Amino acid sequence: MNGIGRIIRNYSFHSHYLHICMSNITIIKPKKTFSLNDIKELWQYKELLYFFTWRDLKVRYKQTFVGAGWAIFQPFVTMFIFTIFFSKLGNMPSDGAPYPIFVYTGLLFWQFFSSALSETSTCLISNQSIVTKVYFPRLILPLSSVLTKLVDFGISALILILLMFYYGFMPKPESIFVLPLVLAISFMASVGLGLVLAAINVKYRDVRYALPFFIQILLFVTPVIYPASIAGKYSWLLALNPMTGAIQSARASLLGTTPVNWTLIGISFIACAVLLIAGIYVFKKVERYFADII
Repeated sequence: MNGIGRIIRNYSFHSHYLHICMSNITIIKPKKTFSLNDIKELWQYKELLYFFTWRDLKVRYKQTFVGAGWAIFQPFVTMFIFTIFFSKLGNMPSDGAPYPIFVYTGLLFWQFFSSALSETSTCLISNQSIVTKVYFPRLILPLSSVLTKLVDFGISALILILLMFYYGFMPKPESIFVLPLVLAISFMASVGLGLVLAAINVKYRDVRYALPFFIQILLFVTPVIYPASIAGKYSWLLALNPMTGAIQSARASLLGTTPVNWTLIGISFIACAVLLIAGIYVFKKVERYFADII
């Protein structure tokens, strides 16, 4: 009987201890919708956002001889190849601007968009050990991926500045207003579409195989290597692509060979804002299942 009594007392003690522990546990459940509290929470975790961004930059260029120079090397070499094949051999028009600076302006924004899209789509899978063990706003991961590419964009822009000096181009006065809008359009397009792909990629890993093919097709339906005017009466179809407005407006404000189309900027901005809202909605809707299926 003494043994049974000790078992009962131990059971009662452990049950009481477990009850106390369970009463102190806070269960955090992701919300289905994005609200003002989510913005406040992102601001509270701003140092973590900075850490992830800095970490990705260090990992990317660690033990490389050129370092951050790779951010310049890739678009510059691509510009050189496109100039030979599309300008010298193909006589591609360039709205009256020298083709190298024409195509580099398009590549600068396109590379930011496409590389940010690729990084964002895999950000949850790449950080699955953190996602499944530690709580933090999951939106920080795709945001840090895009911010990392924004740093690369800034580095690559140095070549564009040199090209403008070399060819004698001066930005238009309205570029002060146009360029921030163009960057905002590119940023919202990258984050919005990236959030959707990141959420889908958690469950269906086919995304990482299909995305390069999708980006390659999207390159040829975006006026990167050719002017939008080449499409003639079908140029309105290109305007359905938000990056068309971004690239065309960047060229118009920096090179000045065509007038700035404020209507196109407005349409692209609204379209990308809707895309961003849709991306956040899809991401928040699937967020509660990330830790279970990743």
